[in-house]
Amino acid sequence: MPLRLGVLDQAPIAAGSTGAGALRNSIDLARLADELGYRRYWVAEHHGTPMLACASPEALIAPIACATTRIRVGSGGVMLPHYSPLKVAETYSMLSGIFPARIDLGVGRAPGSDPLTAFALQRDRRQASPDDFPQQLEELLAYLHDALPPRHQFARLSALPGRPERPDVWLLGSSPQSGSWAAELGLPYAFADFINPHGAEIVERYRRDFRTLTISTTADTEDMEQQTGSNLRAPRVGVGESRPRVIVAGWALCADTDEEAERLGASARMAFAMLLGGQPIPVPPVDEALRFLEEHWAAAESLVRRRRWIVGSPPKVRAGLEALAEEYGADEVMIVTITHDHDARRRSYELIARAFT
Repeated sequence: MPLRLGVLDQAPIAAGSTGAGALRNSIDLARLADELGYRRYWVAEHHGTPMLACASPEALIAPIACATTRIRVGSGGVMLPHYSPLKVAETYSMLSGIFPARIDLGVGRAPGSDPLTAFALQRDRRQASPDDFPQQLEELLAYLHDALPPRHQFARLSALPGRPERPDVWLLGSSPQSGSWAAELGLPYAFADFINPHGAEIVERYRRDFRTLTISTTADTEDMEQQTGSNLRAPRVGVGESRPRVIVAGWALCADTDEEAERLGASARMAFAMLLGGQPIPVPPVDEALRFLEEHWAAAESLVRRRRWIVGSPPKVRAGLEALAEEYGADEVMIVTITHDHDARRRSYELIARAFT
């Protein structure tokens, strides 16, 4: 089977431009990805940064789905600890009802921000939010699959507005724990190699431990009978996947020549080095980035070296993406690309699509 390709869009804000411009660029890029035959287009969630405009995936998913006709559109992902599982279920149910068989709900645990911003996102700031992601995820799945037992206090809330449609749920991650949760709940798994380039063993463990859970409103009946009131929790519900599915998300930039790709990549390298150094900035123009890297090469490279960068001409990038997919045994590769110039980012995705035809 030919390697499937997708886009993971972080809505980069170029220096000299605006967040509003970055969001319009995302819609434009999605149209192009749809025309080029990309399988899916996911929008990331990041908060409180001048570098990325993607604070609310669902606010961007709807206009992207309206502007396209075939491509699957989704979140890469919703950072669930910030939200009520019911609210997420309702939102993505509505999107699925409007755009049937095209909506993906990628769910993650990471805050997508620094601790202060994460605290600002809390509704109740009297104390830190509990670390109860597994319970949140189970509740979300129970809503989406109408799997809350009749005695559950929230049972009637499973009548979601977009039924009978529902999103395709993916668990996102870059750590062993996320892989374990995905395997235990029988969820498809999207691994962020652009965050952790050493995840092949994690994905292999996910495949080995993968379980198919039966969707049933009678799950955990014996335990449920012993619980009362607000202590009632959602049953352990999987999505009924018959086999493990894997997407690997990698960072790539393609240009007509290796030299041009390396030059364009300087903008992302500088922005990334500044981000890891605690000083996030808008994506700088190439000339400024080249000067920065020349002056701070050792420090910048020590930070950038932590990540995998697939950069070059079409044959080189194709080989790199195929090697990435083989390393993870992935069904699909989603590509993250950041450039200062929007046309260069469009061109990169165009060249990659053509390289695989």
